Amino acid sequence: MTLSRSVNDDGTPIRRFHPKPFLILSIVLASLFAIVAIYPLLRVVLGLFNVNGAWTAAPILHMFAVKGLWQMLVNTIVVVVVSSVLALVVGAVLAWLNERTNARMGTLTDSLPLITYLVPPLAGAIGWALLLSPSAGVLNVLLRGGDPSGSGPLNIFSWPGLVFVYTLYSVPYAFIAVSNGLRNTDTSLEEQSRVSGASLGRTLWSVTIPSIRPALGGAVLLMVTQALALYSVPVIIGTGANIPTLAVEIVNLLNFSYPPHTSEAIGLTLIMVVLVVVAWVAQSRILRSGRHGTLGGRGQRFEVTTLKGWLWPARAIFLLYGLFAVLLPVFALVIVTLEGFWSATINWSTLSVNWFLKALQDPTTTKALGNSMLLGVVGATVGIIIAAIVSVLVARNRTRLTGVVDGAIKLPSVVSHIVIGVGMILAFGGPPFMLGGTVAILLIAYLVVYLAQGSVTTDAAVAQVGNELAEASSVAGAGYGRTFFRVYLPLILPAMVAGWAFLFARMAGDLTVTAILGSPSNVTMGYLIMQIFHNGSYGQLAPIAIIITVVSSVVVIAVIAISNTWSRRHTRKRPIKAGREATATVAK
Repeated sequence: MTLSRSVNDDGTPIRRFHPKPFLILSIVLASLFAIVAIYPLLRVVLGLFNVNGAWTAAPILHMFAVKGLWQMLVNTIVVVVVSSVLALVVGAVLAWLNERTNARMGTLTDSLPLITYLVPPLAGAIGWALLLSPSAGVLNVLLRGGDPSGSGPLNIFSWPGLVFVYTLYSVPYAFIAVSNGLRNTDTSLEEQSRVSGASLGRTLWSVTIPSIRPALGGAVLLMVTQALALYSVPVIIGTGANIPTLAVEIVNLLNFSYPPHTSEAIGLTLIMVVLVVVAWVAQSRILRSGRHGTLGGRGQRFEVTTLKGWLWPARAIFLLYGLFAVLLPVFALVIVTLEGFWSATINWSTLSVNWFLKALQDPTTTKALGNSMLLGVVGATVGIIIAAIVSVLVARNRTRLTGVVDGAIKLPSVVSHIVIGVGMILAFGGPPFMLGGTVAILLIAYLVVYLAQGSVTTDAAVAQVGNELAEASSVAGAGYGRTFFRVYLPLILPAMVAGWAFLFARMAGDLTVTAILGSPSNVTMGYLIMQIFHNGSYGQLAPIAIIITVVSSVVVIAVIAISNTWSRRHTRKRPIKAGREATATVAK
């Protein structure tokens, strides 16, 4: 509600309350989606305490009887923490070089750190297995001088290999979050630090890093949630290295045990929820502390650091990252596609595009690609709009209700996607909704699973919009809706576009949710990849992985390029107006 004033005949003010339609709409929309997100989980959890109609705690006790539980827990924590720290360092360095130095090379450096996000994790993990398998790995054979009978020298099926691939799939989260933070932070304090005699390193540690704390917190939360929910990498690399993790065990209990051990799987998922809650609480404290840079009412300055002799070494970091993170595994997939099978040696004379054309012309592949693109575009658009509305709602109205809604929306992101798939079947597959086997149930599941990734991105962007801009809008007489569209939306739009790209890539290439909810009637590329993978045909799998990677890459790179061009043009050349001028602009 908003308070308005009018004056009686005697000059005394009259206070009246008028509804804020957009605020009410935001609360209703956020609450409705929170219910949709939680309801499937409640249906699954209900089965945890209710066995054959009787209430019991026996399923929880069964969880502790899972063989190797504590080792799986330790393995999961180690791989998630180590890979997240490494990814944060790599992603932050790449973001700083791209946003704050002259090392930037346009769309190339804007896109390279994001490419791993576009390769389906299952396909990427298989690509690295094809490259660095101890005996038949293509790269290992080359390093051995072409000897196909030896072993090593590298081994992807090891702790370093597992952490390495996890890190590759976490870097994009850190890069995009830190990039948005740097882009929305004035460089004047950094310049003052350098003028006062501080070194570049001290300026980064004392000024730059504290100013982007919301972005760093958002990056950590994103990386922890996605690493905990990741299944494709540990099932291929971890299983080969004999490193069991919680995600793989949950899927095994549900999909590869008869009868399915649902109670034990849900119990293991509760452990993962506890881990992400810790990360979420840490991020919330960072956002509430206020010890970071914000966008204010004054015009901002953006200056870049000239690297001089370090220019090309810095640019080489981007190129090397692209080589090891993308080109090599994709190269392995391309070779297998052209050969039609996996071989330790490459027979260049037999390479042919026939296998790729066969896969592209297959009616099932065409249908799956169409469904994936439809779900990606619609799901990403709906998801990022909801994320932006919820982020602004929570930032401007920090109440217990908004906190609960925000938490409810983020919670499903850390639950095993397989478990959410089971919950979706229980909640919406049967009466009264009858959505089983439809594209609609996949869309709902994707929104529930991936919306948190978009909302964390918009949370960091909204946290850096200073309160003075919203206050100026209110003083000018603008309501909640106009403030959202005229103040918040233009400033968080780059983060929204980046979040849209992330959501699109994940939804279009989803594997795990589709494995449960997919069927021949709503087949997607992820469902097709999973089916081929379980049949063990690398010759069929490689072209399918290449198709979804290329299509997703083209869409996301185009969107990111347009967003970055718009952001730099409007943020740097047309700084935010201040004082009465800003108030007048908002009021128009």
